[in-house]
Amino acid sequence: MWGSRLCATGLCATLAVPLLAGCASDDISKQIPQSADAETLYNDGIDALRTGHYKLASAEFELIQQNFPYSGYTGHAELMEGYAYYLQGEYALSVQQLERFLQLHPTSPDAAYAYYLRALCYYEQIGIVARDQLSTVEAMEALEEVVARFPQTSYARDARLKIDLCRDHLAGKEMYVGRYYERMRDYQGAYGRYQRVIQDYQTTNHVPEALERLVEVTLDLGLINEARQDAAVLGYNYPDSKWYRFAYNKLKNHDLLTPETRKPGKDEAALKGEAISAKEAKEASEIIPVSTDAPPPPANTDPQAAGKMPELPQKKSGGFGQAVGNFFAPVGNFFGSIWNHIF
Repeated sequence: MWGSRLCATGLCATLAVPLLAGCASDDISKQIPQSADAETLYNDGIDALRTGHYKLASAEFELIQQNFPYSGYTGHAELMEGYAYYLQGEYALSVQQLERFLQLHPTSPDAAYAYYLRALCYYEQIGIVARDQLSTVEAMEALEEVVARFPQTSYARDARLKIDLCRDHLAGKEMYVGRYYERMRDYQGAYGRYQRVIQDYQTTNHVPEALERLVEVTLDLGLINEARQDAAVLGYNYPDSKWYRFAYNKLKNHDLLTPETRKPGKDEAALKGEAISAKEAKEASEIIPVSTDAPPPPANTDPQAAGKMPELPQKKSGGFGQAVGNFFAPVGNFFGSIWNHIF
């Protein structure tokens, strides 16, 4: 008896999910005039975006494509639907819609924006370094495609900045794994991770720490010459870094300093006898523990760079090209005037 009740309850719960989804879909469809033409649907979609009703906007742009496939509004509706999905956080749907737009309109003046928005969909999904970095790789590849295809655009300029953040994030992942291996005393595994940071991510801010960690693991592996070489590279390139101070003190503790060993720049006074803090002394003599606070994913420095919808001007009756141009003009220097073109 109880089993049948549980089965019935589970069945009801299972059926309730699509029913609720259907109700939500019906509520949106009721807000769309059934006899509306393409221009009305497009303007209503813009109004929905302006007021934050992104699901309604995407439904109206989709209806234009279904009911008026040869309308002059259809191409823009395809792109705007992808944008509406982006604002909802429906990144997979946004990517799918943007790729459809690019497939149908590969030479569109708005292709640069579509490629850029597609890259942002991946970029927004970047997780903390402790998790899988597939989204980071996909974001970097998509951003690199923007730079390769449209190198002189404002999208490419912002994409280059975000590529650097992606590379820094991937380097952070290698450091995270390397520190774990080092704590587990898997020094060869840690060595490989730190080497990868130095070889593949030379422009990131993780390189000084990676070099210092190499000094640690090579000492643990008994590779004295390699430890001195890594410390020398660190001291030559980052003489004022705290990481070189740590490496220098490790060599000093192992009686491995030579007359050629460079002294740390900022801490010569400390090396001459001035006290350093207990925390710095511990860091200089021990493996620095991994922070329990994982760094957040790279943040957008400019809300407009994230594709946020600007404040929209009042639409003007007639003149579709002028209305579209006015609609996107407030995006300003970053987005430029990509919407001044008509398919």
